Amino acid sequence: MKINYLKNPKEIIHKSFEIIKAETNIDELPLEIQIVAQRIIHTCGIPEITDFLFFSKGAVESGKKALETGMPLLVDVNMVAAGINTSDLSPNNKIICTINDQRVIEIAKQLKTTRSAAALELWKPVVGGAVIAIGNAPTALFHLLEMLSSGADKPSLIIATPPGFVGAEESKDLLINNNLSIPYIVIKGRMGGSALAAAIVNALTGESK
Repeated sequence: MKINYLKNPKEIIHKSFEIIKAETNIDELPLEIQIVAQRIIHTCGIPEITDFLFFSKGAVESGKKALETGMPLLVDVNMVAAGINTSDLSPNNKIICTINDQRVIEIAKQLKTTRSAAALELWKPVVGGAVIAIGNAPTALFHLLEMLSSGADKPSLIIATPPGFVGAEESKDLLINNNLSIPYIVIKGRMGGSALAAAIVNALTGESK
């Protein structure tokens, strides 16, 4: 049996973005965030997800500039890292995920928290100016905000899309309402996931046509 379907990756992406533009009001969003909206819709197949897309002014520009100057990407889980298109990154952009570091279990015990949150303690030497993508654990986002309020160096951008029923909505609301003047891109509420965090990173580094 022969099935007729698109096989060329570039054609698939191009056609997908054409459909998204035709079936949504994406053009009504600020120009800088339209590529992010396209990417997240393309990733989850839910046009209405843009209703939950919140961002601070200049967030996209801040993230792009950081990556263009070789700053690292800090991610909470390997699933976020796996979804990032590394071919669009500079060789200087290290993707750092510390969740499996052997020290994390002991740190988690000392802090009486999750491994996802404890792993962020190992980010402290490199967090300044970095782009952060938290796509899995609300506890990681809570802990990041605690670190920053206690004087940790500020990142260039925080991407926050952790999903769930306990702490997800609250942690993202805290970020949106933070008084630390840190740029953010957030999928508000209970929705989210690692794939969406990676999609937002890819929107910062790639181009849509």
